[in-house]
Amino acid sequence: QVQLVESGGGSVQPGGSLRLSCVASGRTISTYAMGWFRQAPGKEREFVAGITWRSSNTYPADSVKGRFTIARDNAKNTVYLQMNSLKPEETAVYYCATGRPYGTLGYAPSQYEYWGQGTQVTVSS
Repeated sequence: QVQLVESGGGSVQPGGSLRLSCVASGRTISTYAMGWFRQAPGKEREFVAGITWRSSNTYPADSVKGRFTIARDNAKNTVYLQMNSLKPEETAVYYCATGRPYGTLGYAPSQYEYWGQGTQVTVSS
């Protein structure tokens, strides 16, 4: 079992920045691909960014490329999502999730095993 706790959400003006953190407990996440997803009211959960376990290669969604950065610190069992130049349409609950142990990075929620409770991000003027 892996427990994930996200933090760092909040309210920010358009163009602002936030840094989300996801702290894992129960197991080391060093052998898990990790992903960030978001879900706005009435919409499906969508992939935001992922990071592999072996080489820490990162894969941001096209919509956030150049603005969001995912990173991991295995020593702290933590994954981060740095979000810059935020837009109002990115208002959502943001979730981190683990893939399968030693697995490849996935882009669909069904490919992820453990989820955090989410943190709200609101982008509004």
